[in-house]
Amino acid sequence: MKKLGILIILALACLNMDLKAQDVAFSQFYANQLYLNPALAGSARCPRVTLNYRNQWPGIPSTYVTYSASYDQYVDALSGGIGIQAYHDRQASGIIQTNSVSGMYAYQVALDRNISFKAGIQATYYQKAIDWSQLTFGDMIDARYGFIYPSGEVPIEQPVNKLDFSAGGMIFTQTLYLGFAAHHLFEPNESFFKSADSKLPRKYTAHGGAVIPLDKANPEDGSISPNIIYQRQGEFNHLNLGLYLNKGPITGGVWYRWDDALIFLVGLHTEQFRFGYSYDITTSSLGTQTLGAHEISVTMMFPCKQKRRKFKMMRCPQF
Repeated sequence: MKKLGILIILALACLNMDLKAQDVAFSQFYANQLYLNPALAGSARCPRVTLNYRNQWPGIPSTYVTYSASYDQYVDALSGGIGIQAYHDRQASGIIQTNSVSGMYAYQVALDRNISFKAGIQATYYQKAIDWSQLTFGDMIDARYGFIYPSGEVPIEQPVNKLDFSAGGMIFTQTLYLGFAAHHLFEPNESFFKSADSKLPRKYTAHGGAVIPLDKANPEDGSISPNIIYQRQGEFNHLNLGLYLNKGPITGGVWYRWDDALIFLVGLHTEQFRFGYSYDITTSSLGTQTLGAHEISVTMMFPCKQKRRKFKMMRCPQF
């Protein structure tokens, strides 16, 4: 009965609200670079494969689990990077599922000896579907035995299929970087009902930071990296303040997502492999019963031949 009461409250709320979707917010921002900004495609020069997993609010039943996989590299003949990313998101134990595939290209040019610029574009095909078999309705309830009757509700059998477009830009030096991205440029209507309008709001992202060597005489010995990321989508605003400490193959990091979560991160990296784990401690009114969020990233770097044309790599964070 408690679950039924919660469902009734949510249903009544939905009748009086203009509901808008919101993108998944990953905590390891730079371990999922193509998701953050399409201009970052090919930023590592050599081929790179990245896998990401996020489990948000595991303490609350039927919440959010997200997977993503990406590949990108710099192509000298194109003067830029190419990338592809696949994405799978499960909401409410899979009642709502979203699958997408994105392709992107990022052009890179040297403005002078110290400053480079990247501009990226992204095209995405995605599908959103409802698993009707997991839903329950009022006409299925027997006063004594509970949910025993078949429902007379007409199921939504057709998923929503949409094209989506995004763009971004980056300007960077060997120690500083600043980027901007706009996702869902044309705000596609992803309503399951033809007569309804449910646009996916445009998402704006501004991000920047620095890499400061611990020892200027030996910059590879270690560094600290302060960062800031601001995102806005519809009525939602996220301000993220973070700091990384890199020493040898180990990276430690802490982020604060304003009025939402405190994020702790640890990463291990070599020339060919990176592994990161982060945990979000919920600081909002949802409380500790959410059990925060777990996130894992795995990145594999593949060797490639040196090109005659000079390529300036970005020294942005790895997680």
